[in-house]
Amino acid sequence: MKNIAIIGGGASGMVCAIVASQNKNNTVTIYERGKRVGKKILATGNGRCNMTNIYADISRYHGEDTSFINYATDNFWVGETLDFFSELGILYKVEDEGKVYPYSDQASAVLDVLRLKLEKNGVNIVTGFEVKDIKNQGNGFLISDYNNRCQKADCVVIATGGKAAPDLGSNGSGYNILSRLGHHISNLSPSLVQIKTAGDIPKKLKGIKVNAAVTLGENQETGEVLFTDYGLSGPPVFSLSAYLDKNSKISLDIMSEYSRTDIESLLKERISKNPEILLEDFLVGVLNKRVGQVIIKDSGIYPLSRLASTLTDKEISDLADKIKHWEFEITGTMSWNNAQVTKGGAKTREFNPQTMESRLIKGLYAVGEVLDIDGDCGGFNLQWAWSSGYLAGSDLGGMNK
Repeated sequence: MKNIAIIGGGASGMVCAIVASQNKNNTVTIYERGKRVGKKILATGNGRCNMTNIYADISRYHGEDTSFINYATDNFWVGETLDFFSELGILYKVEDEGKVYPYSDQASAVLDVLRLKLEKNGVNIVTGFEVKDIKNQGNGFLISDYNNRCQKADCVVIATGGKAAPDLGSNGSGYNILSRLGHHISNLSPSLVQIKTAGDIPKKLKGIKVNAAVTLGENQETGEVLFTDYGLSGPPVFSLSAYLDKNSKISLDIMSEYSRTDIESLLKERISKNPEILLEDFLVGVLNKRVGQVIIKDSGIYPLSRLASTLTDKEISDLADKIKHWEFEITGTMSWNNAQVTKGGAKTREFNPQTMESRLIKGLYAVGEVLDIDGDCGGFNLQWAWSSGYLAGSDLGGMNK
């Protein structure tokens, strides 16, 4: 019989508890610092819960050693996850870009079936228990909280999440706990987050959205980009924020369906058809009017009171270049409060990829975002949470023996 303590009642912690408690000889308890478990699940996918992505593979993940997830992809990945939730009662659907949602479009449905299964399996849930420290006693662990309550456990699973979105329950405490137990933590930074840029152009276009191919270094994402008073936002920006450490500039192609040559020809054709139009209206019908005006000025073409017929070949060429490659200097990202996930974490080389158990301390496990694995936007991070939680739960439940 094992007395198992799971620190954190998020996605990975709940799945771990469900699987570990299938062994009726185990006593499983979730210790959650908040008032209820699964709060972050309710916020995923804009309240719809982007459960996973059918295109999830190692290329969509980041970390010091992403090969750490190989065992998970081979043993409990997208197909097995969907079977797991189907057995719990979730009917799902696949939408654009491989994103998987519950058919009901309710994140609460995913949380409800998990909670019902926890209850059915007899898992204890203790809320309002913020772990202060965990001490390794050799033959088990002593867990203490900030109210001086203490609990003993044979095995402990750190499922505290990262530092992103602290309002939803993740405050980075798991890193401190693991560090005190001898584990090493890589550099931490916000990821899947809005990007701050230099200059006032985004501020001038605040609230305007454009469909663009967004490039950061060797990486590119396509989708809706939102201009803000601090820089750029939107799904492709979130995804590319994972690559900020090696890049200082981000560029937008706001007419990605057209080649640069096609755009130059289109501009010349517009001049020939309407040479008397003012530059302030020159791109109306092609781009958002305000975007058109700002990008013309950012190309060094002014004043906007000029006639289109006065554009030189060089100015037309420069404008075509800007439309295809509108570059912004990166100054940083928004804060942890805005981030969806943490980049960095507990170094994976110190954990067994088949079981999530520490290689340093027997009986200590870590799952989900607290490890140095993070995924792109689109259901990839939840997939890692489900998979890592399942593998740890399976080992604790004796299913891997």
